[in-house]
Amino acid sequence: MAENSLLEKLDGLVSRFEEVQTLITDPAVLADMKRFVKLNKEYRDLEKIVAARNEYQQMLNGIEEARMILDTENDPEMREMAKEELDTCSSRIPSLEEEIKLLLVPADPEDSKNAIVEIRGGTGGDEAAIFAGDLFRMYTKYCESKGWRVEVTDHSEGTSGGFKEIIFSVTGEGVYGILKYESGVHRVQRVPQTETQGRVHTSAATVAVLPEAEEFDIEVKESDVRVDTFCSSGAGGQSVNTTYSAIRLVHIPTGITVQCQDEKSQHKNKAKAMTELRSRIYAIEHQKYLDEIASKRKTMVSTGDRSAKIRTYNYPQGRVTDHRINLTMYNLAAIMDGEVQPILDQLIVAENAERLKESEL
Repeated sequence: MAENSLLEKLDGLVSRFEEVQTLITDPAVLADMKRFVKLNKEYRDLEKIVAARNEYQQMLNGIEEARMILDTENDPEMREMAKEELDTCSSRIPSLEEEIKLLLVPADPEDSKNAIVEIRGGTGGDEAAIFAGDLFRMYTKYCESKGWRVEVTDHSEGTSGGFKEIIFSVTGEGVYGILKYESGVHRVQRVPQTETQGRVHTSAATVAVLPEAEEFDIEVKESDVRVDTFCSSGAGGQSVNTTYSAIRLVHIPTGITVQCQDEKSQHKNKAKAMTELRSRIYAIEHQKYLDEIASKRKTMVSTGDRSAKIRTYNYPQGRVTDHRINLTMYNLAAIMDGEVQPILDQLIVAENAERLKESEL
């Protein structure tokens, strides 16, 4: 891309940035929360582009000044400094152009949101539930390393350990944009704890990652929701099985049902369940967006079928394979201990390459 055409594109966005900067201080905008949040997000996105544009302009100016000095200056020291400046700026320009092109490609509009994650034991009975528990531990450790907060909403324990199903929310910066790559079928190959003859079995667990919907993203009418209360189940405790603190919400128009029994307070359980219900209703619309780009990008499992097999964890060989980008790593123990960032980094790189290709910038 020619320098001037890239700058023209960026200069237009600088004008919009200045306009948004003024709008978010307007009392009329501040009174409209939905509009304010939308403009605030646009402001943060444009701020990154404007910062990159300013650095790009600085590098171009640096090249121009360095060349001028080399053309007119005879002092050896000045010429040496100009050569260094020219080399520095020239070497930074290509990577900066790639960064800017990527910033100009529209990202998934939900990337900055928190996430709701559900893990379900699939084929493999007790072993699948144990593996679902292993995945939950892996994600919990990963989220801790990122400084994200994990809160369990609901769970159903397996008979030999782990979980038949566990649903939890993850709160932090840009959570959905990173965890969305985990949606799909995770397959494990190992000798189960329940196996007496040492044979390797294949089991699976499914992971679904939903963007957490805010109140202003989707309006759920109270009249459309049936609220049921029931006693919490699980390990003993003074409040368990004695108070009706657990909540089940049924959204009558869609039939979507969610429940939360993790908190001792009925009020807190209802608030958590309501967030999950909104997110599940919102996800129906979001899925249309994902399906729309599914045919264009192959790396992101969340763009298509959640039943797609995305990753295999092979314990005998200590190997993890991500099938979307044909990536194999031989550090299974570390990955199961939460070190999944190297896999996610490769998926992000692959997807960014596809985003640039499809945008033809």
